[in-house]
This record gives sequence, structure tokens and C-alpha cells, in this order.
Amino acid sequence: MQKLLALFILTAAAAAAAWWWLGRPAAVPAVASDPGRIQCMSYTPFRGDETPLNPATHAEAARIEEDLSKLARLTDCVRTYATDNGLDQVPAIAQRLGMKVLQGLWLGRDRQKNRIQIDAAIALARRYPDAVSAIVVGNEVLLRGELAAEDIAAVLREVKAATGKPVTYADVWEFWLRNRELAAAVDYVTIHILPYWEDFPIAADLAGAHVDEIRTRVAAAFPGKEILIGEVGWPSAGRMREGALPSRSNQAHVLEEVMARARAKNYRVNLIEAFDQPWKRYLEGTVGGYWGLFGSAVREPKFAWGEPVSDHPWWEWQLALGLALTATVFAAAVRAGGGRLLAKAPARVPAGIALIGLVAGILAPWALEDVVIESFGPGGWMRGAAFAALALTAPVAAAMTLAANGTIPAFAAVLGRRDEREPASIAKASGLVLAAATVLAIQTALGLVFDPRYRDFTDAQLSAAAAPFAIAMALGAGRAGLRGRAETIAAVTLAGSAVYIVLNEGFANWQALWFGAVLMVLAVTIDRLRDARKT
Repeated sequence: MQKLLALFILTAAAAAAAWWWLGRPAAVPAVASDPGRIQCMSYTPFRGDETPLNPATHAEAARIEEDLSKLARLTDCVRTYATDNGLDQVPAIAQRLGMKVLQGLWLGRDRQKNRIQIDAAIALARRYPDAVSAIVVGNEVLLRGELAAEDIAAVLREVKAATGKPVTYADVWEFWLRNRELAAAVDYVTIHILPYWEDFPIAADLAGAHVDEIRTRVAAAFPGKEILIGEVGWPSAGRMREGALPSRSNQAHVLEEVMARARAKNYRVNLIEAFDQPWKRYLEGTVGGYWGLFGSAVREPKFAWGEPVSDHPWWEWQLALGLALTATVFAAAVRAGGGRLLAKAPARVPAGIALIGLVAGILAPWALEDVVIESFGPGGWMRGAAFAALALTAPVAAAMTLAANGTIPAFAAVLGRRDEREPASIAKASGLVLAAATVLAIQTALGLVFDPRYRDFTDAQLSAAAAPFAIAMALGAGRAGLRGRAETIAAVTLAGSAVYIVLNEGFANWQALWFGAVLMVLAVTIDRLRDARKT
């Protein structure tokens, strides 16, 4: 018992060290240590599942005032994108707070809706001249292919004549270079530079220089015109694109460096965005909902400017949960193995239990964090709950199987006819959990093969569910018998998906490499399953 207790203490210490390392704050580069006051920020007031795609959505004035009062501590300016859904209340509130508004009006294919937006923006500019500093006529309309450049130019001239305010049009920088004739209709050129979303994604440590270089290129194409970077930002969560990793520390790094460069070279930037907007996840996946400097539900800053930032801000709680899971794994193994575990078990058994306990202590809390971040909508939360259940039960089931000198059964032995199923309860539990993990792994893998752009890599979730069985199988939980067709098909599907995903995402994407490696490990584990009834 003393040896087992010492092994548990070593395992718990290793888990604690891992969580300390994961949770440690990342230092901000010296070039970005003094970002200064934010020039302007994109603002939309929607919370939770509220979406501007629903015409009935309406933001209350009190909530907008609460938001702008918080933003006023950081900036004197907000950019809006439309005049409906309650956004027409922003100029009045901003004027009371002494803030400026880059008033947006939304343009699209529907000419009647465009007319409503145009008239409303003109009215707001006339009614609140001290607040509305300029009007942004349309946002990424050319990117969406909804209007021609000459149509946008006509609206720009109309709004300019009706208000006397500076007017501009906002779009991704490439579309300004493709439609240079629009420059004659604007007072300044507003471009969007989002390094994460570039066709060839830019890593966070190169993003500031990339933004600077693109602005210089656009300025050279439009001599005599001021260039406003109307959107620049970085997501705090979501899937990697090549070497572009969404995280809190990278978000702080990119935004602070961009602002430092803008201040040094005296050009204007508008950060996207003030608050997380979960509704964007319908369009862009998890990453779309995490561009805010403030959270959506808890509307507090994600980081303090110029200070180190942790990518796992709740790591102490995750460590506590991890230690509890590690203890549960050891306790369950002792119960399953009884005196044999202590007296007669070969060294590989306690070593395997310790390794499974370490996996539980590190990966399961990480998996739960990712489930909270990545789950959205009823279907997403059901899938997330399934992953969470597997992350918590797989280490216990695998450790008990190894301790009891059991074997992990084939799929048919737990999913076949009642009279053919595995009678041992521990083995049955292991088989069911592994089968469920395989189903979720295949579903996730095929999604990343056929429609990958907005899908997450469920690295931690799948690792927490698959690694314990791989460890148990490698250390003696296999059995003799014949391989089933289901196992062969599943293994080939997972292995083939792993190769394709890694090649498609690129070797700079460590999330893809991790996910691909887990798929391979799970494929090998499944391929080693045998049906003892067939020899």
C-alpha cells in the first residue's frame, strides 16, 4: 500500500506540474508593452443566442449604455455596422458619454432594406452630429458579391450629400485593390486585415508586421487617401489555421503590437471587437464567437493590457479537478484489483494505472474546458456532454480493466445479441466506452475531412477518452481471437482520416498533428481488439 501511495503522490505531483505549466501567464513582448488608449472598437450589443439575423432581436438601451460605459474606459470611439436591432440607439448614448461613432449602415441584395438602412443612417447623422464622426456605407458587400462597386459608390455619394459627414466603405483589403474606382467616392479608404483569416494564415508573432505591410501596400495604391484599418483583431479561442493559433495570450500580443505600430507610424485602427458575439458561431464555427476583448456572458476584459496573460485562467480549479480524477482512478483500480494489485501484480500494472491517472489529471480537465468553449446550440451541447462523459469515465474503466487483469472486448461482444455479450461488468463497461469514443472520433474525423474550415479539433476530449484504452491495451488488456469487420473498418477510417487531416491542415498546425496522432493511436487500439468467441 505504501508503494501505491507513493506512486499516487508522484502522479499527482506530475499532474500539478503540468497544470502549473499550462496555466502560467505568457509575457507580452516588449514592443507591445505600452499600447496606449484604443482608437476605436467594433461594437455589437448582442448576448448569448441573440442574433441580428433574427429581425425580432432588439438590444435594450440600458444594456447598450452599460456596455458603452465599460468601453469608455478604454476608447473614445465605437464602430457599428447597421441601424436596426436597437443599434440606432448607440449614437444618442455615445453622445451622452462623450464618445464618437463610426456609424454603419448595412447594404445587401435587398434594395428595400438598403433604403431603410440609408435613411436611418442619414437621420442619425443629422440628429447626433456631435457623436457621428463618419458613416461607413456598407461592410464587405463586394466580398459577399451582393452589390456592384458602382451601386455602392452611388450610395456613398447620396449619404455624403445628405449629411456632409465623411463617408467610407469597408471591405477586406484585397477587394479594395480589385475595385480601386471606389476611392473617388470615399473620404478615406477603410480596409479589413485579419491575419487569422488570410488565405495563407499568419501566425500571431508575425501578425503585427503583416498588418503594417498590408496597410503600406494599400496606401501606395491609393495615394492621397487616408487608410483606416477598419477591422483588425485576433480570436481568443477556436481551431488553428496552419500556424495561426487562437488564444488569449495571442490575442493580447497581436492587438497590443498592432496598436503600438499604429501609434508609432501615426495611422488609425479599429479593433474587432468589443464583446464576444456567440451568434457568429452559426457562420464561422467556434472561432467566430471569440473575437471580443470582453466576454459575452461575463462582460469583463479577458486580459489586462501590458500584463502577462494565461491561456487557462481557471487552471487552479482544473488542477483540483484533475487531482480528484487521479485519486478516483487509483481508488477504482484498487477496488477492481483487490489484494492482487498490491501483492502479485507485475510492475507494468501499477505503472499503467499511474499513467492512466496522469492522463486523467491533465487531459480530462482540459477536455471539459474545451467542451464549454466549443459547445453551442442543443446539438453542440449534446455532443460536448458525450465527450465530457467519455473523458471522465474512460480513465476509470481502463484502469479497472487493467487492475482486474481483464481484457477490453470487441465491439460485437458488447453491442451484439444479448446471449453473445460480454458477461463481465468491468470489461463490458470498457467496451461500451471505447465503442462510444470510436463513434465520436469517426464523426469528428470525417467532418474535418469533408468540411473542415469551421470545425474544431477535439484534441483534449478525444485524447482523454482514447489514451487510457491505448495504455491498458499496450500493458496487457488485449485478448486472443479474431479481428471483427467493424474494428477493421473503423481503424482504416480513422487512420486514413488522420493522414488526410494532417496533410490538408499543414505541419505548422499542431492541433491537427495532435488530433491526427490521437486518431492513429485509437486506430491501432481498435485494430488490436479481438473477439475471444472466434478463434
